Amino acid sequence: MPPDRPRVASRNPGTGDCACAQGLWTAAQFTSSQVWEQLQQDLREVPAGQAWDLKAVQRLDHIGAQVLWNHWGRAWPQALHLSADQRAVLERVARFTALPPKQQRPTAWQLFLRLGELVMHVLEHFTSVTRLIGQLAIDLFRLARAPREGPWRDVSGHLYHIGATALPITALVGFLIGVVLAYLTAQQLRQFGADSFIVDILGLSLIRELGPVLAAILLAGRSGSAITAQIGVMRVTEELDAMRVMGIPHGYRLVMPRAMALALAMPLVSIWTTLAALGGGMLAADLALGISPTFFLHALPKAVDVANLSIAVGKSVVFGTLIALVGCHYGLRIKPNTESLGQGTTSSVVTSITVVILVDALFAVVFKDIGI
Repeated sequence: MPPDRPRVASRNPGTGDCACAQGLWTAAQFTSSQVWEQLQQDLREVPAGQAWDLKAVQRLDHIGAQVLWNHWGRAWPQALHLSADQRAVLERVARFTALPPKQQRPTAWQLFLRLGELVMHVLEHFTSVTRLIGQLAIDLFRLARAPREGPWRDVSGHLYHIGATALPITALVGFLIGVVLAYLTAQQLRQFGADSFIVDILGLSLIRELGPVLAAILLAGRSGSAITAQIGVMRVTEELDAMRVMGIPHGYRLVMPRAMALALAMPLVSIWTTLAALGGGMLAADLALGISPTFFLHALPKAVDVANLSIAVGKSVVFGTLIALVGCHYGLRIKPNTESLGQGTTSSVVTSITVVILVDALFAVVFKDIGI
């Protein structure tokens, strides 16, 4: 410990006990964690309402004065012995130190206003998405009337970036999910001697539910965020304003190509993910239960009705369209700054995944009697 470190000692100056500050109370002294911890221990040992004597302090700057002022509870002690220069420093710190805000419980009216603000925020998003869906329908009708003038190059480019480049990661994740699901199911089926039913469980769960949902979640995090970021960057660089000035509609050139690409790519990626998951499940079933791939492939068409595949493809088209609309919705709402770009991308991913799960639950309820 340096001899001139800031410290607090107790002494009796003749008028009672007094906390005597000593050493250098400067910013340079507080850089050492050991000195700071020892000073904090000294300050904790000083009882409340104690008189203070600062005349033994060798040097006091605004950092040291701030430490003392905070320890005093931002109020002057009842008895204080100090020099005129030290008083000037402490008075300056006291004048420019803001009082901590008081924690106030919100009133019922404030809670009601917050609820109204939340409702209006949700209604604003709902109105914007509804307008985006209507504009997409108009653009599709325009494309059907004049297909040669459509943005097919944009559609093909998005189809490649959204679908083809996502095949490796979706295959890997789907394969691992199939392996895990097969091993966990095999442990339970082995107890009841129902090994062959693993084909029914894997086929129905992967083809009808896990395959489409898993592919949609992966593309929501991968492609949905990319859509929002791309349109958001166009907002930051004022490209959207330039398009509006030149008379180029945002819906026809930005929203519709991405929605069409995702609607086409999602069923294909979903089938690809399902096949990879079935391959992983088939491999795990062979290793864990001794069920050969030949038996697995022969029993799968009997265990899973074709209607399940139709439902999976249909919901995949809906998932892809919704992910594209959510990504474009948040991209068009981004303000021309980087902070809004990051927040919009995060909100887009979270909302897309939530919408996918909600719509999948709706499909499960509506089609509960089909293919089971």
